[in-house]
Amino acid sequence: MSQKKVDEYKKNKANRQQIIKKEKRINMIERIIGYVVCLVAVVWVGFSVYNKATSVDETIVAETSIDTSALDNFAQELNAAEE
Repeated sequence: MSQKKVDEYKKNKANRQQIIKKEKRINMIERIIGYVVCLVAVVWVGFSVYNKATSVDETIVAETSIDTSALDNFAQELNAAEE
């Protein structure tokens, strides 16, 4: 090994414990952030479903009317053409 590599290895070996602690800390923070994001998503979905299930105003269905006279006339014309 060259002297440069030996010096770099000694430097890394001296700081190895600190490097490992830092990596563990970063991994733990990433895991916690992931758990928090998942928890927020689950709570948000649950809250939305709860609100949807308990609300009365949003479940009212409006009545609609359709004018089907044009379709009726078309069907009568087809029947008349067949006869």
